[in-house]
Amino acid sequence: MIQQANPGAGYRALQAQIDAAVARVLASGWYVLGQEGRAFEAEFAAWLGLPHVIGCGNGTDAIALALRGLGIGAGQAVVTVSHTAVATVAAIEMAGATPLLVDIDPVHYTMDPDALRRVLEDPPPGLPPIGAVVVVHLYGQPADLDRIVPLCREHRVALIEDCAQAHGARLHERRAGTFGDAATFSFYPTKNLGALGDGGAVAVADAGLAERIAALRQYGWHKQYISDEVGVNSRLDELQAAILRVKLAHLDSQNARRRAIAAAYSAALAAGPLVAPRIRDGAESVFHLYVARSKQRDAVQAQLREAGIGTGIHYPVPVHLQPAYAGRVAIGPGGCPETEAASREILSLPLYAELTDEQVQAVCAGLRGL
Repeated sequence: MIQQANPGAGYRALQAQIDAAVARVLASGWYVLGQEGRAFEAEFAAWLGLPHVIGCGNGTDAIALALRGLGIGAGQAVVTVSHTAVATVAAIEMAGATPLLVDIDPVHYTMDPDALRRVLEDPPPGLPPIGAVVVVHLYGQPADLDRIVPLCREHRVALIEDCAQAHGARLHERRAGTFGDAATFSFYPTKNLGALGDGGAVAVADAGLAERIAALRQYGWHKQYISDEVGVNSRLDELQAAILRVKLAHLDSQNARRRAIAAAYSAALAAGPLVAPRIRDGAESVFHLYVARSKQRDAVQAQLREAGIGTGIHYPVPVHLQPAYAGRVAIGPGGCPETEAASREILSLPLYAELTDEQVQAVCAGLRGL
């Protein structure tokens, strides 16, 4: 079976370098907030093109820390999408804010700017004022920032880019994560830049904001053992930072490999029941996931399974329909019909840089046989 995701292959491809990095950390005797973490933060900031990166425990914490750093919390609403990993919405509630979920555009599966405009111009009654937007760059490509950024500026709300699936994606030659007030990243093992455990980061341009987020991630300390405000414990440990330093050096070439695999899949899907993903004009996707679509999704998935091709569904149940949130979380006017339709039809094909040419050819053969 060709797996849909295979983080173990990512380790094996760089095993000698990763093992050496781990051994270096173990021998150092310093395992939390040390030189490896500082070096990774500097290297990732330089790669991203922003002056400040603050490592943290995971991508969920990164969103919550970014919101809190920007002063967003209780008594404020935060707009995001329902078609996302539940972590996005969980982080908003972790920060004490109220999520407001809007629909996606049916072509690229990212936040519909028209739905955003409607709630910014006429917020649903009974909600606290909107203080921020968390825009999710999904499946490897940026959301429609050409329209979303001006809307946020016009209505004076903060913009946070959730870049958990977009390490290296570009819009008009500019990296995702450099458009808003803050950007957040997850380094979960299956991400394009994945650790061998949990990890996350917040990237910002403002030095004062960076300092506040760095304090919040460790109990609100500006001075050791003295909490100036209530913080949390969310630190990127030295082992994961050292591993990420190794992997960062290979990220651009691995993203290029993902694009090549995606091009092969799209060619194989020129005819058939699966519709290939479309890339936004001016955007460069890093294909964190290759998400095709079919009204016969379940039958197609079964046929591919019989051919030895693993698939996934990202995501099968929209956040607003999940038991923890259904009937409780606020939804924009008109609901989320495009989100609900997509959840019934999308299918993620195997995609990671370590897929061999033979495996890619096998997947393409399976796609042509549908």
